[in-house]
Amino acid sequence: MKPSSKKSAARADTLQWFGWTDVGRVRKNNEDAFLGLRFDAREVQRLGKFGEASLAEHDLTFAVCDGMGGAKAGEFASNIAVEKITTLLPRSFQHSARGLNAGFADVLAELYEQVHRALVYLGSCYDECHGMQTTMSLAWFTPGWLYFGHVGDTRIYQLAKGKNELLQLTQDDTHVAWLLRNGKIKDYEARTHPRRNVLQKALGGENQFVDPQVGAVECGRGDIFLICSDGLTEGLHGHQIVDLLRMQGKDFNPAKALVEASVKNDGRDNTTALVIEVV
Repeated sequence: MKPSSKKSAARADTLQWFGWTDVGRVRKNNEDAFLGLRFDAREVQRLGKFGEASLAEHDLTFAVCDGMGGAKAGEFASNIAVEKITTLLPRSFQHSARGLNAGFADVLAELYEQVHRALVYLGSCYDECHGMQTTMSLAWFTPGWLYFGHVGDTRIYQLAKGKNELLQLTQDDTHVAWLLRNGKIKDYEARTHPRRNVLQKALGGENQFVDPQVGAVECGRGDIFLICSDGLTEGLHGHQIVDLLRMQGKDFNPAKALVEASVKNDGRDNTTALVIEVV
């Protein structure tokens, strides 16, 4: 299946999005970065922190990256990752439009490999970038479908229309998350485990191989998606997130509300949220 193959058969939904990031109450610099992108086979456009756009003629992609490294290396890593998405994903879309046989899984796997190679190369060339790494969670919307890729412990959630429970689409690349998935610890133990933020997999650094999680889910009007850094879930849990995602009001920015509530409750890490609703 090519990334654009569903367009003719699916309705052209409209997406509304909101993004917000905060350095938190402890860190001196923000190593999180987020991206909104509108593109087709001919052009690409960076999106602002909030807005609305139809999927009739363009695909939309959103991503959150959480960088790691000494000095400002983590900040470099996350920003390099979002810049690479801006150039590489539309290029892959063009290849598909020319009839090359590339499904969404192949496109995303190649994208993650290229970001990883760029970070490793820059880390080997510049002392200030040595060892830099980043997580990357990416959501690619086409009519009726969300394709996603993921490495690290940033997360993508789905809140389906009429539901009051978040579905985590991605799996954290940590040993603590593996223990939780295999029933060896309870949820409350995972939330307070001292090694919950120690990654087993990231882009860049000394990681030799890239094996991103990729997947696809159907989406429809009323569905809400959240992409966030781990700083957000340090300060907020499931029902608190759902309550804020469901809030309505003129000029209400759910991403800002989530980030501000999380920083108030915790604030030890950089905190970022992207909220995307199919409207």
